[in-house]
Amino acid sequence: MKVRTSCAGLRNLLQGLSFSDKYRSKHNRLQTICLYSKIKPPKCRILDCTWSTCTHRTVSPGSILPWRFFTCKEGTKIPSKRKQNTSITTSELLYKNLLKSEQENWNDTSARYKAMTKRIKEKIEELHNKYTFNLRSPRIRFGENVYFEENGCIFLSKADDADEGNVDILFSTEDLGLSDAFIRQIRISPDQRYMAISLKSENSEETTCVIMKLGQFPVVEKVIPNVFSFEWATNDVLYYTSQKNLKCQDVLMTAFTNQKHTKLVYTEQDARFFVDIHLTKDRRFLTINSNSKTTSEVWLVDCRNPFKLPALVQARTKGVIYHIEHRNDELYILTTYGEPAEYKLMKAPVASSGIENWQLVYALEEKTKLVDLEMFSDHCIMFLKNAGQLYLNVISFVSHSVQSIKLPTWACEFELESHPEHTTSTCYFQLTSPVHPPKRFAYSFKQNNLIEQAVQEVPIITNCHTTRLLAKSKDETLVPITVFHNMNSKELHRKPLLVHVYGAYGIDLNMSFKEEKLMLIEEGWILAYCHVRGGGELGLRWHRDGCQHNKLNGLHDLRACIRLLHQRGLSQPKYTALAAASAGGVLAGALCNTDPELIRAIVLQAPFVDVLNTMRKTHLPLTIEEQEEWGNPLADEKCMKFIKSYCPYQNIKPQPYPSVFITAYENDQRVPLTGILRYVQKLRKAALDYASRTSQKVIASFIVPGNRIPNIILDIQASGSHCDSSWEDSLNEVARHLAFLNKELEEVCHLQHHEKSCK
Repeated sequence: MKVRTSCAGLRNLLQGLSFSDKYRSKHNRLQTICLYSKIKPPKCRILDCTWSTCTHRTVSPGSILPWRFFTCKEGTKIPSKRKQNTSITTSELLYKNLLKSEQENWNDTSARYKAMTKRIKEKIEELHNKYTFNLRSPRIRFGENVYFEENGCIFLSKADDADEGNVDILFSTEDLGLSDAFIRQIRISPDQRYMAISLKSENSEETTCVIMKLGQFPVVEKVIPNVFSFEWATNDVLYYTSQKNLKCQDVLMTAFTNQKHTKLVYTEQDARFFVDIHLTKDRRFLTINSNSKTTSEVWLVDCRNPFKLPALVQARTKGVIYHIEHRNDELYILTTYGEPAEYKLMKAPVASSGIENWQLVYALEEKTKLVDLEMFSDHCIMFLKNAGQLYLNVISFVSHSVQSIKLPTWACEFELESHPEHTTSTCYFQLTSPVHPPKRFAYSFKQNNLIEQAVQEVPIITNCHTTRLLAKSKDETLVPITVFHNMNSKELHRKPLLVHVYGAYGIDLNMSFKEEKLMLIEEGWILAYCHVRGGGELGLRWHRDGCQHNKLNGLHDLRACIRLLHQRGLSQPKYTALAAASAGGVLAGALCNTDPELIRAIVLQAPFVDVLNTMRKTHLPLTIEEQEEWGNPLADEKCMKFIKSYCPYQNIKPQPYPSVFITAYENDQRVPLTGILRYVQKLRKAALDYASRTSQKVIASFIVPGNRIPNIILDIQASGSHCDSSWEDSLNEVARHLAFLNKELEEVCHLQHHEKSCK
């Protein structure tokens, strides 16, 4: 989750995916949430809403109709034709019984981790205070005014006084009685008369947009529920998307002129597409972006005339993704059009924007990941990854040159700062890694060089060694691994190893700074990040080679990575743990079934472990759009059999398993809790069946050395959701996970001591 303001959509558009890693910050809660993109429509319906009557007009996909078709009186509800599912009483009863059983099991089990959890929490908080106390909240600068958010409040200060405490409070969640909500996005109107804020509860993915009229005494002008993205087209015209059941398919416009009104601008009926809006850096156009995971379509709203009909840039073409920026009456198009099907920067005149007029400006090198892009008046900066190394490519539109700058080798993640004014002469960003706190850098267009911002920064950690390895997968593909360990550690083959994996949706592993990762390094752990296929670390092809019928490639990659780590003397199976979240649970769960001997323990957060049953349930909000990632088992028997061959739930069998700790959320709208409950029950039964078949005496939870009954624990959280939890809840989750892993590895040590005593 990245903090963006005037250019908030582009990085999310590049990722545009359904599952996101949880973002955790104690103080800085201003953030943008991942997109949940959706492909090609059979038909779209434009709703003709006048007062309280609605009729359907069938038109071409994503069509724009004249304004008279969209006049909606405020408060008019658009009826849904979706049928409501009728709950089956027996299923509800079974679910409640399973839920109660797992909650009781956790209550009985949690006591053994209590003391260690407390110690880990204290250590993480100590590191948090040490390394993040001086990190400022993101600043939004408009001329001489600076806006920023801290602890649920939005402040205004003059640029020269921002660090001296001379600030005015413009907004407070507590004053509105919304103390459990956090601020997700802020948008300031060009003349700074209005401020739009989105608020989100940690227990829900629904957001509310509050529009404030600024002045000596700021007042709430309007409250709009279920808003995902929003931008000011002019001083008093706000465009926004409406989110319902995790889908965004409607774009609306609300005006705060003398004649206040709200109108429906665009609607998308294909469930595979997700709609959001984005403002070009120069504020010339507002773009309506309809994206699936493989296909895009963009409409332009002229910010000089926001009531004019949006104009289509290029009709959707299957397999072509594109996003729009603007400069000097030309559209700059970031697109996958042409060969190879990786991102390229192209341009076309605004007046003739069709694909036949797109001209190449710059093409990425093979196996290069475009992380982010920022447009300025005379330059474009591309943030790139290649084989784990970070680069800046600075394109000059004046000299028609490209400068490539290699960034420090310790850096693993970019964090682009807000640049509301496209004429600025400096681009600010931060670099970080799992064990390095964010460090601020700047690129000066005038001096053509990189500047390290050293004022009040925490020094880079010097006792951590970073290594990049390549593992050879089953088909000879080389898979990158990033490894961290303490430089002072000896006998690395006896050190605990924590392996991280994701491998889905083209999303990179989250490698931003986390206090608990630094704590593990200090305590002698080895951290390994396996950049397997299905993720996006080596570009779009890397994702394509690990999704749908290629999903097994990610499993082969993960197996090869862990084996290489052990071969290199980095730990060994009995000291190895695996961590995954969300869709990363597919590969982690599959590895438990195919190669349980490679790992001792596994921790999963809201894992997707019941792929086949979930993809069969089209009434779930994300099933249709997810077909481009996993396939459609209902329409394709071959696809059904393939998913069944690797689905973690489907392939559980009586055999030795590693110990498993799963955190799940009652309010999770993305990964159904029912699937996790079934998975845990089946896994626990298989482990016990195997133990009984061995017909060996059980002593203190062990059968014989190397042949044990694993601990399989499910911790169900009543609060929190798939994407967000409070600082305290997240801290507790992390501490419980690490306490579990420490206990599991302690048992290995105790067992070895027992063996020696027996001998």
